[in-house]
Amino acid sequence: MVGYDPKPDGRNNTKLQVAVAGSVSGLVTRALISPFDVIKIRFQLQHERLSRRDPNAKYHGIFQASRQILQEEGLTAFWKGHIPAQILSIGYGAVQFLSFEMLTELVHRGSVYDAREFSVHFACGGLAACTATLTVHPVDVLRTRFAAQGEPKVYNTLRHAVGTMYRSEGPRVFYKGLAPTLIAIFPYAGLQFSCYSSLKHLYKWAMPAEGKKNENLQNLLCGSGAGVISKTLTYPLDLFKKRLQVGGFEHARAAFGQVRRYKGLMDCAKQVLQKEGALGFFKGLSPSLLKAALSTGFMFFWYEFFCNAFHCMNRTASQR
Repeated sequence: MVGYDPKPDGRNNTKLQVAVAGSVSGLVTRALISPFDVIKIRFQLQHERLSRRDPNAKYHGIFQASRQILQEEGLTAFWKGHIPAQILSIGYGAVQFLSFEMLTELVHRGSVYDAREFSVHFACGGLAACTATLTVHPVDVLRTRFAAQGEPKVYNTLRHAVGTMYRSEGPRVFYKGLAPTLIAIFPYAGLQFSCYSSLKHLYKWAMPAEGKKNENLQNLLCGSGAGVISKTLTYPLDLFKKRLQVGGFEHARAAFGQVRRYKGLMDCAKQVLQKEGALGFFKGLSPSLLKAALSTGFMFFWYEFFCNAFHCMNRTASQR
């Protein structure tokens, strides 16, 4: 299971092993889902409607956007910002899973609550994600800038981006969009962890005995389901975060259509509602759900896989 397991025969890995499993899980998952992330960010930052009927819209569908990005920018465009994204994923995965493990253990040892309850996993998952977000948010801003820029590029390298952003916008630029990120990440990650645990219990109840033997498939399917549920319920806040993160970067967005400036979270929400309608809050939802299903499924799949591997190593070492 993910989190602290109070059972005597439970899989209790060392803190270092938990952090390593979280890091590797983030690394592998990021490499696989990067193209969906790039398309999702392009959709989120487009002010025009995602429709063929809007003549000013650059993108209006997943396949059309994929073809256009491929034709205009080449295959490598789907991994734009991949280096900062990998730094983000490795650091975020380590801090998130380690924090979750420690928080659930703290709940078990210091309270009357069962560490495996839905509410405990929701609260601990949300707090763990907030801790990870505060740690790696500057890298998330860099990743968004790289994924959002068109041709010609404004930033050529990671070092160039850090220097240019710091000189032109000041140190606070690296924490742009932090408020909506924290507001969104708590329920999103809380739902990820709690829904994953609940879906695993449902899977064991619904599946015949033969199906229960394939634990890897169970982890992948339950993780994907948890990703879709959590992303759908918290998606508008993710859109606000992306819009705010590219503030001050409007000149690089000119080739993609309209550009707007926002004074903060509430102003961003107000402008989106007024100028793009209620559906504007869900721009890019389709690639985002596809990405969420794959990324959350792979995240839990690889985390459980490496934790099980470490557990087998620990057990073998103790028997010698």
